[in-house]
Amino acid sequence: MADEPPLRSRAARDAAEKALMRVVHHYGGRPEFVLLGGLVPELLCTGSKFHHAGTIDVDVQVGLEIACGAVNAERLEQALRNAGFAPEDTKIWRWVADGTVGTPIVKFELLADLQDQPADATIAFDACDQLGTLNLRGTGFAAHDFEVCEISTWDGDAAITAEVNVSGLAGFLLAKIAAAYSRRKSKDRYDIAFVLLHNDSGGTAAAVASAKERFGGGIAALLTALNDLQANFQDADAQGSRAYVTQMRMDHPELNPEMLAADAVIAVEEFCQGLRHVSDGYVSD
Repeated sequence: MADEPPLRSRAARDAAEKALMRVVHHYGGRPEFVLLGGLVPELLCTGSKFHHAGTIDVDVQVGLEIACGAVNAERLEQALRNAGFAPEDTKIWRWVADGTVGTPIVKFELLADLQDQPADATIAFDACDQLGTLNLRGTGFAAHDFEVCEISTWDGDAAITAEVNVSGLAGFLLAKIAAAYSRRKSKDRYDIAFVLLHNDSGGTAAAVASAKERFGGGIAALLTALNDLQANFQDADAQGSRAYVTQMRMDHPELNPEMLAADAVIAVEEFCQGLRHVSDGYVSD
């Protein structure tokens, strides 16, 4: 997943959202998978006056699809083909839409977090020709915290509306923390800071409370990743702080970079400290 600024744009996000809606349409009802990744922040921050940079990828957690058996996996594979997707080379967990001139190429990535399988392993689905998933640690948080959302978009002259399982605030943030630690990508750190600062639930305090309610002592598994996240927002010159400021200034050049950096540093510090308190002393409030 290349971290290129042109692919983080309104046009890119619209293309990804349209592609998702086409897959859901051909699936014939709400799929079991859970949407996570760059399409989610805008859905968690609908009340913000700032817009999220977006993404060209559609990332889904397919643990629930796997639990439902081969019939669901076969149904999802056919829906992807009918929506114009095909596997990218031998990566059966990454499908790419047929591109046309002037249209961004959308990637649809299927992720799981199966504890009985090796991390980063590719797992082929039974009863499917070429469909599989990448076993990516941390994505399981999204599968255990999601809400059913109605998403609407325009595809040509037609309005498309569909129900989709979308990662909740806690599930999204914890999955992103794991991703930021393993992938080392600036876009993950930007996403975390953006959602902490602009979510509809009430900012950083609400994010900590949601994580405590949803996952409790299970947060302890992320302590190394949390330490890494805070180190990347240690001050205004840290990598995470710079990533947030850079993207926000691209989208909103009128904003003050010093204030943006300070907001990000404070939000991440409060979030990490709050989660450490949850994991260290979960039995006592």
